[in-house]
Amino acid sequence: MEQWLRDDERLDYLLAEELRIIQSPSVFSFSLDAVLLSRFTYVPISRGKIVDLCTGNGAIPLFLSARTKGEIIGIELQERLADMAKRSVQYNKLDSQVMIKQGDVKGIAAQIGFEKYDVVTCNPPYFPAHEASDKNLKEHLAIARHEIHLTLEEAVRSASELLKQGGKAAFVHRPGRLLDIVTAMRANRLEPKRIRFVYPKEGNEANTLLIEGIKDGKPDLKILPPLYVYGESGEYTEEVKELLYGKE
Repeated sequence: MEQWLRDDERLDYLLAEELRIIQSPSVFSFSLDAVLLSRFTYVPISRGKIVDLCTGNGAIPLFLSARTKGEIIGIELQERLADMAKRSVQYNKLDSQVMIKQGDVKGIAAQIGFEKYDVVTCNPPYFPAHEASDKNLKEHLAIARHEIHLTLEEAVRSASELLKQGGKAAFVHRPGRLLDIVTAMRANRLEPKRIRFVYPKEGNEANTLLIEGIKDGKPDLKILPPLYVYGESGEYTEEVKELLYGKE
């Protein structure tokens, strides 16, 4: 096990997929948002080319590998996070399907190809760089959560540049940025087609937004049923349990 882990890293289970992932409490651990996005997005089952932008420690490529036989590329700016993701891919013997590339999401199409991908997923930084709520975070977390190196508009533009006409892009973000993300998508030829709001529990305001668009698609937006994370008892709802742990 020592050959796979460094410093305070640990090997966690992805139970529904029967995979393992390398995480670090001080550097990066994926959140429920990654699980939600990986289940929400469309993916071709048998083939296709998929790119996950802002891949972090590779959670979304690992989740998607259980849903498709298509090729998956994860793009991560931070070298330490990309290294964690690469080791997780190797540990799970997914090298032939998943590739992790360390690099800047901005302009990534110039490196890996314009308009050649079927699906792009992205869990971008949520907070403006000037927002002070998490300013004391360690550098890895600050970059992952704040628009220090990548704005929402830049993430959407990169997704569009990668996609074929008719390809699909899916994002997870905060509901407060709904108009920003719709505006950015339409400015970059991505027509929003499906939206789902996620709520901590019934009676609360939504705290997560899932949105999928089609490149050069026709206007026809569907608002999906709400997803509640916790029930009245404080435990995960049955839908979230299934997302996390698989069907019993």
